Amino acid sequence: MINTVLAALRCPICHAPLSEAPAASHDLGRIMKGLRCGRGHGFDRARQGYVHLGTGRKLPEGDTPEMVAARTAFLEAGHYEPLRAAIAEATPGNAGLIVDVGAGTGYYLAAALDTATRAGGLAIDVSKAALKRAAKIHERAEAVLADAWTELPIRDRAVDVLLNVFAPRNGGEFARVLKPGGRLVVVTPRPEHLQELRSEYGLLDVDPAKDERLTRTLRAFQIEESRDLAWSLDLTADQARTLVGMGPNAFHGAAEPTAIQTKASVRITTYVERSISSHSAGGS
Repeated sequence: MINTVLAALRCPICHAPLSEAPAASHDLGRIMKGLRCGRGHGFDRARQGYVHLGTGRKLPEGDTPEMVAARTAFLEAGHYEPLRAAIAEATPGNAGLIVDVGAGTGYYLAAALDTATRAGGLAIDVSKAALKRAAKIHERAEAVLADAWTELPIRDRAVDVLLNVFAPRNGGEFARVLKPGGRLVVVTPRPEHLQELRSEYGLLDVDPAKDERLTRTLRAFQIEESRDLAWSLDLTADQARTLVGMGPNAFHGAAEPTAIQTKASVRITTYVERSISSHSAGGS
């Protein structure tokens, strides 16, 4: 495991540091090492490369293999490239550790790692199907299975940059794991996001109270920068079907999509810890 990532992880049971365990199995000649803490708690690495750090109650299932396949096809076709580029731009080049919570396949984490050329990256998700891809998304990325709504398996004050793109936001844990002066980059959909597609096919609406909930959830943080980003999507029937199938609308019986023109519209907000922001303002 990449040293930068390994040094930041902690045992989800006792919070002790983790180290690589002796190899338990071989896969096509590659030694598959799990993780273990000094108190003997061990965690397996799957053949696909991710480490299971979930504990306790049954974890959510996360995105299905079909949803992950749809998302991979849609993203790799470049439809969300403007957002990927914006996340890369928001990433400090000198970051040491970048963690993407609710990372999915790691598509945006890879862009951040391309900017921060010496950083290690960690993708966290509950979907095994997504983590199989995230574990291989970048040569400096690792992937772990953990629930974003519970304690993250990360040491206090260990992370330089946290990414949160269309994903659950655990404000208390974000504040705990970010270094002083660290950066939290959050991407949320605007009300007009995919509006034409949603109106035509009766898809789920963007929660009108999302901004208010975001403020409450991230009350430990101060906005450093916020900007809206929009771009057009001219979709074939197959591309529209893939877009519907890659998100929560996959679970709802929408009408069969046809070719359509729509617009992606998101807000990219960069946060810093409130105390850090106030200190900086006072010293200026």
